[in-house]
Amino acid sequence: MTDTSTPRSAEAPGPSGVTRRRLLGTAGATALGATGAGAGYALARSGEPEGTPLSSVGADTAMFHGKHQPGITTALHSRGHLIAFDLAPGAGRREAAALLRRWSATAERLMAGEAPEGDNGIALDSGPAMLTVTFGFGHRFFTRTGLEPRRPVALDPLPPFSSDRLDPRRSEGDLWVQIGANDGLVAFHALRTLQTQAGGTARVRWQMNGFNRSPGATARPMTARNLMGQVDGTRNPKPSDPGFAQQVFVPDEPSGTGTAAVPGGGSPAWMAGGSYAVVRRIRMLLDPWEGLSLQEQEAVIGRHKSDGSPLTGGDETTEPDLEAMGPDGLVIPLDAHARISRPDQNGGATMLRRPFSYHDGYDAKGVPDAGLLFVCWQADPARGFVPVQRKLDRGDALSPFIRHEASGLFAVPGGAEPGGYVGQALLEG
Repeated sequence: MTDTSTPRSAEAPGPSGVTRRRLLGTAGATALGATGAGAGYALARSGEPEGTPLSSVGADTAMFHGKHQPGITTALHSRGHLIAFDLAPGAGRREAAALLRRWSATAERLMAGEAPEGDNGIALDSGPAMLTVTFGFGHRFFTRTGLEPRRPVALDPLPPFSSDRLDPRRSEGDLWVQIGANDGLVAFHALRTLQTQAGGTARVRWQMNGFNRSPGATARPMTARNLMGQVDGTRNPKPSDPGFAQQVFVPDEPSGTGTAAVPGGGSPAWMAGGSYAVVRRIRMLLDPWEGLSLQEQEAVIGRHKSDGSPLTGGDETTEPDLEAMGPDGLVIPLDAHARISRPDQNGGATMLRRPFSYHDGYDAKGVPDAGLLFVCWQADPARGFVPVQRKLDRGDALSPFIRHEASGLFAVPGGAEPGGYVGQALLEG
């Protein structure tokens, strides 16, 4: 079972019978008229009937329990937070298990639109807004908890790349949490709640904020654009594609021991239904990029900027003709990003990309600190991210305009069973 999302009124009670909106007493929401884009917006007003429905954006929910964790195959969110924690001195396996149990229970309630105990009130008048919370483990987590023999081989550190300018203070981490929602307050509410619940068990190592286009902002559903203005995600694999599950998720049946102590040992049983997330903070050097002509930008990417179609013609989904010749040689240059990153140019390497854009202000020279919070999912990074990044590292025309400034690799176990918590098979197995 992959991530399941269904429209659900935030008035529907969860296990506690209390929703965030119901706590307002007389507060309700008035859905403003939707335009041709099908978008609606909700405003909180006092004195209106309790049952006034939310707009579709606020009412949509994702399931917490399932074979896979939410936030992997879920559609791109308009708001997101990535946060890594390090276990506090003295915290070990028992404390980590208690924290994951606490976090999982809270994530389930928040995703259902419910207010957790002692809620801070940030999102009282909001629905779940498609909130998802995803948990993962970093390389050092296994040493800190005495679980080193159970660390997967796939979690071995990524190799260095020539485009890396990595800040270790904003890289890796013992625990990783991905939060996504289609409302900024709902996303921040989850972030603040989970950070507070970490208590003395784990301390924030780094945190990053991202955004994407909001649902309903375009006249029809479209592939997202990044801050360079490029259509980004055209060739992303889809759950309906043959072999998608094998490429993105760890198989149910473990192959070998899957431990670091046994090279090539396969996947550990506790990772069944899970995936591996590579997280990269990629700064876009927007001033040099925007100094290029449109034709030069399109040659770097290998696609038209207007609609994402290949330079050889067709629409966004048309296969590029890599052999097509023009008056000046190959229509799609040898170093074009679209050519080098294609799976068939990388031994079939495939990963599911689910990024956020970010903007962290300007430096003293007025240069924007902006780019991409790149998150990709795969069953094995050695067969997904690594071969593609090595190929890009050797000659991607886009490389002079980007800089990898932070990196992390995390083992994301399968979803929690009802009554259980994420990582239970690892921490109690």
